[in-house]
Amino acid sequence: MTVYKRTIEVKIVESLFKGKMVAILGPRQSGKTTLAKKLIEAYDDDGAYWDCQLADVREHFIVGKPDKLLPLVKGKKVVVFDEAQTIQDIGTILKVFHDTYPGTQIIATGSSSFDLSNKIKEPMTGRIFEFTLLPLSLSEIKAHRPVTRDDLNNLMLYGSYPAVVAAESVEEKKLILKNIATQYLYKDIFTFEAIRNPRVFEDLLTLLALQVGSLVSVNELAGELGISRSVIQRYLRLLEQSFIIKVMHSFSNNRRTELKKAFKVFILDVGVRNALIDVDTTLDVRKDVGFIFENYFISERIKEGSNNSIFPPELMFWRTKTGFEVDLIEKKGPNISAYECKWSDKEVFFTQFKKAYPEAVTHVITPGDLL
Repeated sequence: MTVYKRTIEVKIVESLFKGKMVAILGPRQSGKTTLAKKLIEAYDDDGAYWDCQLADVREHFIVGKPDKLLPLVKGKKVVVFDEAQTIQDIGTILKVFHDTYPGTQIIATGSSSFDLSNKIKEPMTGRIFEFTLLPLSLSEIKAHRPVTRDDLNNLMLYGSYPAVVAAESVEEKKLILKNIATQYLYKDIFTFEAIRNPRVFEDLLTLLALQVGSLVSVNELAGELGISRSVIQRYLRLLEQSFIIKVMHSFSNNRRTELKKAFKVFILDVGVRNALIDVDTTLDVRKDVGFIFENYFISERIKEGSNNSIFPPELMFWRTKTGFEVDLIEKKGPNISAYECKWSDKEVFFTQFKKAYPEAVTHVITPGDLL
């Protein structure tokens, strides 16, 4: 099995034994279990790994009884509780255990349901370092092997989940991607949230995939699906908490000329986006290739911020009421970077944007720039 070096690993190692627990969150199949097991390899017999989905492990987690966990952690410096979100009241249990036995370094991994069920974040405030592990970044893949233009096209078509990238044949990539998109994508949401009509929920994500790169209207989505605005907004929040989508708002300092309340939605893994619509048609004949490339680049910038910065830059887009637009704005403190994505080499002018923000640094991004 191909194991990729994850950029975030260094930051996690540096956070160990600082008096806090560590949480590794991220979508299912993003490599959390592999990374957690790698983290404890250096500790040999002083490390332990436990899968919280197993019944004989789950029986040790009881609210108000931290001693019940001792058989799992006794004599260990580092202990991994994998898929910790599957334990009822996991946040309260780990908080009490940490306060009672602070000498053991706990690493808890879990998908978005940590946030969805609010089982870990609130009870453990101030006691935990939290990291997000997303599918492989282009830089992580490049560190493992050279990336050609054909490789980049495959990444844009089938996405960057580790198992998909490691698959040797196109058919194997499609099969793994289908399993991720149909079996794993909504699992936590359907487990922890009362979704009255799962089909409507899935239809919403398909509509969002079709609108990647375009302005999204809650009213239009509600009308198309026959549900209320409040339900649409709730579903959007759940999808974002599940690391399935990224809601991106507009950048504006001038309410008279720039859009303020508009937003766009991008799918965090472009392979999932294509699996929802069309994963068979090659990029050279697709009419949506420009949107695919924009989605892919924005996903890469999200990973870059998550992997390399404690405080990632804020990601937005820019659009005026008269239609001038910039695909991506990164704002960190006073620094503003603007990116325009182009599938083919084409001259781009930032004239209108530079008039409004002369201090901004501008970039035109093509596939060649990524390579």
